[in-house]
Amino acid sequence: MQRNKKRTVLPFALLLCAVLFATSTAANSVTERGERFDRVVEESGQRYTLLGSGVFRYMIWTAYAGAYYQLEGESEPQPLSDVPRRLELAYFHGIAAEDFAEATEKTLSDSLTLYEFNQVKENLEQLNQQYRDVVPGDRYLLSWDGEQLRLALNGETLYEDNSAEFASAMFGIWLGERPLGEDFRDALLGVN
Repeated sequence: MQRNKKRTVLPFALLLCAVLFATSTAANSVTERGERFDRVVEESGQRYTLLGSGVFRYMIWTAYAGAYYQLEGESEPQPLSDVPRRLELAYFHGIAAEDFAEATEKTLSDSLTLYEFNQVKENLEQLNQQYRDVVPGDRYLLSWDGEQLRLALNGETLYEDNSAEFASAMFGIWLGERPLGEDFRDALLGVN
């Protein structure tokens, strides 16, 4: 009788541990269409906290999931300021590098004044040469640490620049006054 009781207790204890671990993991992250984003991220000695996350839809396609972070303690959304921040995008479909470059240039030329666009045009040309094709599951990271703009794909740095103006222009694609999608921007900023 005692032996059967032990057989019942062990699976229950294992199940309880699994549930507690899953609950702890869920509390430390958010999930958007199967893509997990941590609530707190450390990078280069700085801690960033998640402000919001969401899914970007383009026409009938669900293109990617994203998460927006700011320096810990900076809880008021400031995506176009000098505040250290990061935007992580996880892709659901393959996209060619040339398509990224074309879309980035078009979006910036549509959202910036001619003067502003000309101020960042050289930076943009350099960045556009660094894009790579993505496949489902790949992640691009755009980050500004207060001094350096960085574009990385799956953890590999592809581009760095120290222009705060270019950093704000790039973040503005998703988080500015005229973003690619207002619902996505609001979800990233945690305002909806």
